[in-house]
Amino acid sequence: MSIKNIYTMKKKLFYSSVFILATIMLVSSCSKSYNSPMPMNTNSGSKASVAIKNMAFIPDTITVKAGTTVTWSNMDGMTHTVTSNTSLFNSGNLGSGLNFSYMFATAGTYGYSCIIHPTMKGVVIVN
Repeated sequence: MSIKNIYTMKKKLFYSSVFILATIMLVSSCSKSYNSPMPMNTNSGSKASVAIKNMAFIPDTITVKAGTTVTWSNMDGMTHTVTSNTSLFNSGNLGSGLNFSYMFATAGTYGYSCIIHPTMKGVVIVN
């Protein structure tokens, strides 16, 4: 077998492997079914929800009363974090399908972001 034939075979194997891996990743990310919580802009109860989907916090700003527990649900196909800008709370790595909750006891404005994807930002306003 010539060196040219070996090089051609290795090249075909490489591109085939890349195609198979890309196909597996696409199928696994598309095959999940999610039940989205209703995003809320205002909440007068003791619980509120924020979805993490399509590389965003939905809604990105939420207003709640003091004493409300906010739950973030990762509905994305990748890991994210919910991390306070002031180190007040940090979910750690939050894999797909996992939740993180934090109870806001004091009135104020609380900014947060995803440490892994810093363009993902949100705000909790507590009255």
